[in-house]
Amino acid sequence: MARFDGFVPGRHQIDAFGAGGFRFAEMSHRGSILALPAGIQIWPIASFAKITIASLQPVLDAAEAIDFLLIGTGKDIVFIPAEWRERFREAGITIEGMATGAAARTYNVLVGEDRRVAAALIAVE
Repeated sequence: MARFDGFVPGRHQIDAFGAGGFRFAEMSHRGSILALPAGIQIWPIASFAKITIASLQPVLDAAEAIDFLLIGTGKDIVFIPAEWRERFREAGITIEGMATGAAARTYNVLVGEDRRVAAALIAVE
Protein backbone atom coordinates (compact mmCIF):
# COMPACT_ATOMS: atom_id res chain seq x y z
CA MET A 1 0.00 0.00 0.00
CA ALA A 2 1.32 3.42 -0.96
CA ARG A 3 2.01 6.12 1.60
CA PHE A 4 -0.14 9.22 1.36
CA ASP A 5 1.93 12.32 0.51
CA GLY A 6 -0.57 15.03 1.41
CA PHE A 7 -3.17 15.14 -1.36
CA VAL A 8 -4.83 12.61 -3.63
CA PRO A 9 -7.23 14.04 -6.24
CA GLY A 10 -10.73 12.70 -6.78
CA ARG A 11 -13.56 11.41 -4.61
CA HIS A 12 -12.62 8.31 -2.66
CA GLN A 13 -14.45 6.26 -0.09
CA ILE A 14 -12.73 5.58 3.22
CA ASP A 15 -11.69 1.92 3.13
CA ALA A 16 -10.68 1.69 6.80
CA PHE A 17 -10.12 3.84 9.87
CA GLY A 18 -8.54 3.35 13.27
CA ALA A 19 -5.00 2.73 14.53
CA GLY A 20 -4.51 6.49 14.32
CA GLY A 21 -5.30 6.89 10.64
CA PHE A 22 -7.20 6.02 7.48
CA ARG A 23 -6.97 3.91 4.33
CA PHE A 24 -8.38 5.19 1.02
CA ALA A 25 -7.44 5.13 -2.70
CA GLU A 26 -5.00 2.24 -2.08
CA MET A 27 -3.07 4.51 0.32
CA SER A 28 -2.75 4.84 4.06
CA HIS A 29 -2.25 7.87 6.29
CA ARG A 30 -1.63 8.20 10.03
CA GLY A 31 -3.41 11.31 11.22
CA SER A 32 -6.56 13.24 10.39
CA ILE A 33 -7.89 14.01 6.90
CA LEU A 34 -10.20 16.32 4.99
CA ALA A 35 -12.18 14.51 2.29
CA LEU A 36 -13.36 17.11 -0.22
CA PRO A 37 -14.96 16.75 -3.66
CA ALA A 38 -11.60 17.63 -5.27
CA GLY A 39 -9.63 15.09 -3.23
CA ILE A 40 -8.41 13.95 0.17
CA GLN A 41 -5.78 15.97 2.03
CA ILE A 42 -3.91 15.90 5.31
CA TRP A 43 -5.71 17.78 8.08
CA PRO A 44 -3.30 18.67 10.93
CA ILE A 45 -5.93 18.37 13.68
CA ALA A 46 -5.53 15.80 16.46
CA SER A 47 -8.51 16.68 18.68
CA PHE A 48 -11.85 18.43 18.43
CA ALA A 49 -10.59 21.22 20.70
CA LYS A 50 -8.02 22.15 18.02
CA ILE A 51 -10.61 22.71 15.25
CA THR A 52 -11.13 26.32 14.20
CA ILE A 53 -13.02 27.94 11.36
CA ALA A 54 -9.59 28.58 9.82
CA SER A 55 -8.77 24.86 9.93
CA LEU A 56 -12.04 24.22 8.06
CA GLN A 57 -11.36 26.93 5.45
CA PRO A 58 -10.68 24.40 2.65
CA VAL A 59 -14.30 23.26 3.05
CA LEU A 60 -15.58 26.84 2.81
CA ASP A 61 -13.32 27.41 -0.22
CA ALA A 62 -15.08 24.51 -1.96
CA ALA A 63 -18.59 25.49 -0.79
CA GLU A 64 -20.02 25.61 -4.31
CA ALA A 65 -19.48 21.81 -4.54
CA ILE A 66 -20.58 20.87 -0.98
CA ASP A 67 -24.02 20.59 0.63
CA PHE A 68 -23.03 18.61 3.75
CA LEU A 69 -19.96 18.61 5.99
CA LEU A 70 -19.54 15.69 8.35
CA ILE A 71 -17.10 16.27 11.19
CA GLY A 72 -15.68 13.12 12.71
CA THR A 73 -15.12 14.40 16.23
CA GLY A 74 -12.91 11.54 17.42
CA LYS A 75 -13.98 8.69 19.66
CA ASP A 76 -16.87 10.63 21.21
CA ILE A 77 -19.60 12.87 19.87
CA VAL A 78 -18.96 16.57 20.53
CA PHE A 79 -21.40 19.47 20.15
CA ILE A 80 -20.78 21.64 17.08
CA PRO A 81 -20.71 25.31 18.16
CA ALA A 82 -23.58 27.51 16.94
CA GLU A 83 -21.13 30.00 15.40
CA TRP A 84 -19.72 27.23 13.16
CA ARG A 85 -23.22 26.12 12.15
CA GLU A 86 -24.11 29.71 11.25
CA ARG A 87 -20.90 30.30 9.27
CA PHE A 88 -21.42 27.13 7.23
CA ARG A 89 -25.14 27.82 6.80
CA GLU A 90 -24.18 31.19 5.26
CA ALA A 91 -22.01 29.25 2.78
CA GLY A 92 -24.89 26.87 1.98
CA ILE A 93 -23.43 23.91 3.89
CA THR A 94 -25.17 21.85 6.58
CA ILE A 95 -22.65 20.74 9.23
CA GLU A 96 -23.07 17.63 11.38
CA GLY A 97 -20.78 16.24 14.06
CA MET A 98 -20.53 12.58 15.02
CA ALA A 99 -17.92 10.13 16.23
CA THR A 100 -15.26 9.55 13.55
CA GLY A 101 -16.39 5.98 12.79
CA ALA A 102 -19.97 7.05 12.19
CA ALA A 103 -18.83 10.05 10.14
CA ALA A 104 -16.60 7.87 7.90
CA ARG A 105 -19.41 5.35 7.34
CA THR A 106 -21.95 8.12 6.61
CA TYR A 107 -19.49 9.81 4.25
CA ASN A 108 -19.09 6.54 2.33
CA VAL A 109 -22.86 6.12 1.98
CA LEU A 110 -23.30 9.70 0.74
CA VAL A 111 -20.39 9.42 -1.72
CA GLY A 112 -21.94 6.17 -2.97
CA GLU A 113 -25.17 8.11 -3.56
CA ASP A 114 -23.16 10.81 -5.42
CA ARG A 115 -24.15 13.42 -2.84
CA ARG A 116 -22.28 16.72 -2.44
CA VAL A 117 -20.51 15.82 0.80
CA ALA A 118 -17.22 16.57 2.54
CA ALA A 119 -15.76 15.11 5.73
CA ALA A 120 -13.31 16.42 8.29
CA LEU A 121 -12.18 13.29 10.11
CA ILE A 122 -10.13 13.23 13.30
CA ALA A 123 -8.03 10.06 13.48
CA VAL A 124 -8.82 7.58 16.26
CA GLU A 125 -6.84 4.68 17.71
